[in-house]
Amino acid sequence: MAYENIVVSAEDRVAVVTLNRPQVLNALNRATMDELVDALEGYDRDDAVRCVILTGAGRAFAAGADINEFRGATPVTMLNQYRFQQWEHIRKISKPIIAAVNGFCLGGGCELAMLCDIILAAEAARFGQPEINLGLMPGAGGTQRLPRAVGKYRAMELILTGRQITAQVAYEWGLVNRVVPGEMLMDEARALAREIAEKAPVAVRLAKEAILKSLDSPLETGLDHERRLFYLLFSTQDKDEGIEAFLNKRKPEFKGK
Repeated sequence: MAYENIVVSAEDRVAVVTLNRPQVLNALNRATMDELVDALEGYDRDDAVRCVILTGAGRAFAAGADINEFRGATPVTMLNQYRFQQWEHIRKISKPIIAAVNGFCLGGGCELAMLCDIILAAEAARFGQPEINLGLMPGAGGTQRLPRAVGKYRAMELILTGRQITAQVAYEWGLVNRVVPGEMLMDEARALAREIAEKAPVAVRLAKEAILKSLDSPLETGLDHERRLFYLLFSTQDKDEGIEAFLNKRKPEFKGK
């Protein structure tokens, strides 16, 4: 389908989804989130795509929610808009998503990046949860995912002050995987995505599932889940291909079966 708020493309088993409202720093309104969910779920079903890159056009990844949609809103209107169901759909995407963060990554934008599986940041990127400055608080996972990424005390400081941090600080705190020069951001993201796309798709999907399970489960529960997924991979053709390729010292050709 044709989108108004995002741009999509796919090549070499890697899809790129670009938030495309640069005039408002890619503010996340409901329409944009609906389109984003539609695109990501479509790529999740597409066997030709094995990894997705999410980025933003212009000077921002996403500078937060579209505040115009909050004017005059009530608890009932917020509930009836199913606003956070969109985020749950993204959380359930099974294929790896790499956030390529350029510029501002604030509020809902930071929460969206944290929904991704890997975060690469341009040197000029800035991260933060400034909702407190509006008399609000993060509502799309910021109070839950940020402490898991950077620890309780740093998360408290960021959320309660609304301050922004640089990409380098975000890296030092464990919020991003690495920082790269801005002009190299998409090249680095594509290279990483292609590397992941070369791996066995079912193994990648189940490994992602196991890692996410570890974040909300006791260790014993997580270990049990990991073992079940590990055993399941022994029913795949890709397991046989991977082992034979290793033993014969050749590159495997994984089919996702």
